[in-house]
Formats: sequence, C-alpha cells, structure tokens
Amino acid sequence: MKLHVINTGNFKLDGGAMFGVVPKSLWSKTNPADENNMCNWAMRCLLIEDGKRLILIDNGIGTKQDAKFFSHYFLNGNDTLENSFNNIGYTANDITDMFLTHLHFDHCGGSIKHNKEKTGFETAFKNATYWSNAEHWEWATKPNAREKASFIKENIIPIQESGQLKFIDGENSKQLGENISFAYMRGHTDAMMLPHIKYNGKTVVFMADLLPSVGHIPLPYVMGYDTRPLLTLTEKEKFLKLAADEEFVLFLEHDSVNQCCTVQNTEKGVRLKETFSFEEYFGK
Repeated sequence: MKLHVINTGNFKLDGGAMFGVVPKSLWSKTNPADENNMCNWAMRCLLIEDGKRLILIDNGIGTKQDAKFFSHYFLNGNDTLENSFNNIGYTANDITDMFLTHLHFDHCGGSIKHNKEKTGFETAFKNATYWSNAEHWEWATKPNAREKASFIKENIIPIQESGQLKFIDGENSKQLGENISFAYMRGHTDAMMLPHIKYNGKTVVFMADLLPSVGHIPLPYVMGYDTRPLLTLTEKEKFLKLAADEEFVLFLEHDSVNQCCTVQNTEKGVRLKETFSFEEYFGK
C-alpha cells in the first residue's frame, strides 16, 4: 500500500462561520483572516494505492459550477485535481474507487463534470465505484433548509444515475480492503465517514470536517456549519482522546498550512503535539 497527497486547490470561507461561537481574537491566532474576514482553506484529498485498486478520498470543489458560484469562494493556488494526478503518473480514468466522506460541495464537487457537448453531466471517474452510505445519501438528497446550499444536485444525482454508486455497509465494513475501516460522525452532517487507514505501523485518519484544521483542536472550536454542534463536541472529545492514546496520524483536509498532525493528552485536555507534511513523516 502507498498513500499520495492530492491537492486540489484552496478556497476561502468566513472565519466566523468556521469557528462558531469562538471570538475572532482567539481563532485568528491560528487562522488569520483577510480584510473581508475570510480565511484560506485547503481542499486536500488522499489517494490510496493498494494492489490493483486506486482509492481516492474526496475530490474537492470541481470545475463545473458557474462564475457566480465560484465568486463566493475565492478559489486560489496553483493545485488542481488533474495536475496532482499527473504528478504521480495517474489520470481520473485510473481511479477504481471514489470514496466520499460526505456530499457537501467542497468534498464531492469533482465527482461530476460537464459532458463533451456541455448539455448535461457525467461522472469524472468513469471506471470508479462511487462510495457513500445509505443514511447520508438519504440526508443529502432530501436536504434540510440549513444545509441545502451545500448539497448541490448536480454533484450528487448524476452519480446514482450513472449506476456507479454503492453504499458502505457500516463502520466495520472491509469493502475497501482489510486496512481501511470507518468511523461515522453525525454532528457536522448526518453519517459523515472518517476513513481509518492502517499504514506503515500507524493509523492515518482522514479528518474531513470533524477537525478542519489544527486551530479546531480545542473542544469549543466547532464550526457554525455543523448541524448538531453539541454532538460534534461529544464526538470530537471522544475521538481526540482516542487519537492521543493510540497516536493516530490525523490527515487534515482543510488546513491550508499543515497536512498532518498528532495530538497529546495534557492537563488542559487534548492539545496539538506535532505538525508535519505527510512526506516528512512517512517518506516518499
């Protein structure tokens, strides 16, 4: 097995929305905002090379939305999904499994692209099985008013129409191989999945939106986007305690500076231990 970091570019979101009730005077120490109160965030994905399988976890915001949509998110940086694939010798057609932690647009927008005629949509990974779970799929395709803007139909429905959609059976599923399991989280959105990957003697956890950045490690630092913030508190406290005890490597999807981190138990609770790039920790 080999893991590859896949960078798809950065975008900006309001700092207050990203940190909920925490005052700007505190969160801006780790995540400085621009003059419009916007903070920069990565859309960092992970590619798992495991035998004949190429498993991509999340795929960024995509390219098919219109200029008005993208104007809200201030896309920046030189990284793209296609360039990141090219850098390691692969293309989208090589992907065998497209795993989606959840169906918010910044995690699954790259799933679908315009067809050649630009008269409709088609899957961007034509040879891949797309993995979600039945509980989250139901939640995303019948969205509540609070999350409706994050669940964009053209990111989701064409996956099902293509016949490439399958559901993960549950947290103990081995559908993606013996070395990959899942933890379900329901505070951010219903049944978001965090892959746990056994790799080189460590457990690498793809953090999705349970822990967007190292700035979110203290328990009260919960996003305003979360549908059940008090549940996020409980989930995060339990997970971070386990991560400290088991020395998990936390892969950060949205931290624009830090790819990975570890955490440790302290008198003040679980806190940051180290930050590092994936390559620094595991080598090329």
